[in-house]
Amino acid sequence: MKLSREEVEHVAILARLALSEEEKEQFRAQLSSVLEYAEMINRLDTAHVEPTYHVLPLQNVSRPDEARESLPREEVLGNAPEREAGYFKVPRII
Repeated sequence: MKLSREEVEHVAILARLALSEEEKEQFRAQLSSVLEYAEMINRLDTAHVEPTYHVLPLQNVSRPDEARESLPREEVLGNAPEREAGYFKVPRII
């Protein structure tokens, strides 16, 4: 599908882009190539291809919301850059 110069100008107006004449021609050619590639992909026979939404097999990793024993305070604060009276010490932000 080849885009016309008018279509590129219309898209540029919608995107509030000020394009030079050279850029309009450049984007017309590039966008036309993208659309031609999309058309080529649409012509592929995917009747026997299982739909996928992600290339990796993702699974929900949430766990039941159950009360559990907390980590010991010293272990939690072990990597704290600063602590004071058993709490994290952070820089004042206000």
